[in-house]
Amino acid sequence: MDQDSSAPEQIKGMHLVWHDEFNVAGKPDSTNWNYENGFVRNKELQWYQSANASCKNGVLVIEGRKEQIKNPKYIAGSMDWRTNREFASYTSASIRTKGLQQWLYGRFEIRARIDSTTGSWPAIWTLGINGPWPSNGEVDMMEFYRITNVPTILANTAWGTDRPYVAKWNSAKKPLANFLSNDPDWIRKFHIWRMDWDKDSIKLYIDNALLTITPLSGTINADGKNPFQQPHYLLLNLALGANGGEPVNAPVRYEVDYVRVYQKGISDEVMK
Repeated sequence: MDQDSSAPEQIKGMHLVWHDEFNVAGKPDSTNWNYENGFVRNKELQWYQSANASCKNGVLVIEGRKEQIKNPKYIAGSMDWRTNREFASYTSASIRTKGLQQWLYGRFEIRARIDSTTGSWPAIWTLGINGPWPSNGEVDMMEFYRITNVPTILANTAWGTDRPYVAKWNSAKKPLANFLSNDPDWIRKFHIWRMDWDKDSIKLYIDNALLTITPLSGTINADGKNPFQQPHYLLLNLALGANGGEPVNAPVRYEVDYVRVYQKGISDEVMK
């Protein structure tokens, strides 16, 4: 099954407070999404740019391409990986709701189809709006990459420690082979990644199967703050290289059918 054109599900005791069905042609809705640009994190290979994200037939498509892009921030002899590469050999896109849409608690459902080719590193994740990483809190509803050359689906939460830029992680790692053993066509299909987040815990699911639970009683930063008791924004991106490995086939396609956010106790007047 490809794009799901049915109306968002009604969930008892919850209201749909925000969603994007990507039912437009062209660029994603600029009132919901903006873009990361250039070399951003993890010494990845891709140059992020808006040109690699588009909506077609009710689906957001993020495409990783093998193409050369000149790095305008290049500095000969630089020790910084963001500036010491004169060119990028790959491009992709990372879209986010930062500064536009944010939420504290709720049920998040994202229906997506990933590409398992070597080099592919798609993700569905959130970051807290305040504080440096990881003290702002990170939730990875979905990551896919290779761990010791084993294609793996991951679900993670991360928060701060007493060392800058060093996170404490709670991670679930499931080999892709586990899913393929039950359904050889699994990778060709869309799947629903879900987060149930409240004041007590974060629960991460795939197709209603629970992957991991993070009790929020234990996610306290060294400064005493809990990064999962503040609003978060959402990111959808396709990285190439680094954890993903060296790309062997391009283009790489990552498709998102919809994003839906439900919350409890929200009046009908704020439904969108």
